[in-house]
Amino acid sequence: MILCVRFRLEALGEAMLPRLVGLLTEFTPVVEAAPPDTLLADVRGALRYFGWSPVELASVVRVRALALYGVDCVIGAGPNPMLARMAAREARPGVTLVVDDPAAFLRERPVVALDGVGRATARTLCAYGLDSIGRVADAPLAVLQRLVGAKAGRELAERARGVDRAAVVPNALSRSMAAEQTFSQDELDHSAHRRALLALAGELGARMRTEKQVCRSLTVTVRYADRSTTTRTRTLPEPTAHSAALTALAYAIHGSFGLQRARVRGIALRVEGLAPAKGAARQLTFDPADEKARRIEAVVDRARARFGPGAIVPGSLAA
Repeated sequence: MILCVRFRLEALGEAMLPRLVGLLTEFTPVVEAAPPDTLLADVRGALRYFGWSPVELASVVRVRALALYGVDCVIGAGPNPMLARMAAREARPGVTLVVDDPAAFLRERPVVALDGVGRATARTLCAYGLDSIGRVADAPLAVLQRLVGAKAGRELAERARGVDRAAVVPNALSRSMAAEQTFSQDELDHSAHRRALLALAGELGARMRTEKQVCRSLTVTVRYADRSTTTRTRTLPEPTAHSAALTALAYAIHGSFGLQRARVRGIALRVEGLAPAKGAARQLTFDPADEKARRIEAVVDRARARFGPGAIVPGSLAA
C-alpha cells in the first residue's frame, strides 16, 4: 500500500518538506519527496508491523504533522503510486481516500484525471469518444497506439486499467529544486526584488552545478502582503545550470508581472525538469562574454567549495 501525502504549505514553505520527510521515515524508510508539497511512502511493512489499516496510519501522520509543524494535509492511499496520487488529489482534509477497487475508482472519471494524460492528449482521445478512463480501458490497444503512439498508447492502456509499474524510490534524484527569500518588511522597491532574484538564481545555479544537474524550466512565485501569490513558469531555451541564464529569465518573468506599487512579502524561484548534466547538450556560441562568464562561474564555484558560500558574491549583493 502506498500513501500519497499532500501538505498544505504556504506558497513559500517548501523549506519545511525535508522535516516532513523525517516525520514519515519514523514509519517507513521508503519515502520519496515530490516537491513542492507531496510525499510518497510505501507503508506495506508499517501496516504489518503496527497492525493498522491505511486510514489509521494516515490519521497518525496527519495528527503528528499538525502537532509538530502546524501543517494540515490531505492523504490518498492505493496499491501503487499512480492511484495514491489520484486519490490524494480528490481527498478532503481530515478524510483519507483509500482505493480498494482500482477499476471502480477509475472507470467513471474523465480521461484528463489519469496520470500522464495532458490536455493535448485528452483532446485527442475525447475527439474519438474516449472521454472517460473506463472507455480508454475498454478500447483495443491498437486503437490507442494509433491515436497517441506505440509507447504512449501501451502506457495509457496500462494506466487506464490501474497498472503503474513505478516504485517509490527513497532518496531519488529530485525533479525540482527551490529557493526563497522573505523580506523583513513588505518591499515595494523593484531593485530589492531584483537583488533577491539575483541571489536566488545564483543559489539554485550553484546547487545544480554541485549536484551535476541542469534544469529545463524556471518558476517565479511572488507573495504579497495579503498572502495572495502570483506564479509564472517559462521554459529555458536549453537545459542549463548557468546562473546568468537563470537570472535573466527570472528578471524577464518578474517584469511580466507588471508590478508597480505592489507590497511584496517574499519571492521564490523553482527550477524544474532536472536532469543529469552529462546528458545535456549546449549550443555553442561565438559570444566571448558568455564564455568568460562561464569560466568565471567555474572559478567562483571552486572558491566557494573551499572557503564557503559567502566567499564570493555579486557586487550588487555585497553593497
